[in-house]
Amino acid sequence: MKTLQAGDKAPEFTLLDANEQQVALNDLLKDGKVLVYFYPKAMTPGCTVQAQQLRDHQAELAKRNVITVGISPDAPKRLAKFTERDELNFTLLSDEDHAIAEAFGVWGPKKFMGKEYDGIHRISFLIGQDGKVAQVFDKFKTKDHHQVVLDALDA
Repeated sequence: MKTLQAGDKAPEFTLLDANEQQVALNDLLKDGKVLVYFYPKAMTPGCTVQAQQLRDHQAELAKRNVITVGISPDAPKRLAKFTERDELNFTLLSDEDHAIAEAFGVWGPKKFMGKEYDGIHRISFLIGQDGKVAQVFDKFKTKDHHQVVLDALDA
């Protein structure tokens, strides 16, 4: 697993959102910087806490010209349930074949309860309007993710 670093060109992507509409990174970048956050599975405890915190701090991110996009291997229907259940106010994208996760270098071996498997590592990328990775966030707790991002934006 070779994770993208600051300064790397972000892979271009077009993925389906919760409404099965195509969303392209290039289109999002026209409106600001994009926080691309990868999470393992919709509606699980850690992913829910992370999404709720990002939901509750969208106004602060918007003030800093940042658009939030969450990516997981979940199907669009599951993303729709997650969005509705938790009243999420940002876009979730489906990467069912994990090709984009692999391109960003966040798909790889994991361990949980003694089992090894491949999955998404919880890593986020701030993509500048130039299409390059401005910052990588890989050390945070799900409840503090939003604050780590805001602090970095204000530094």
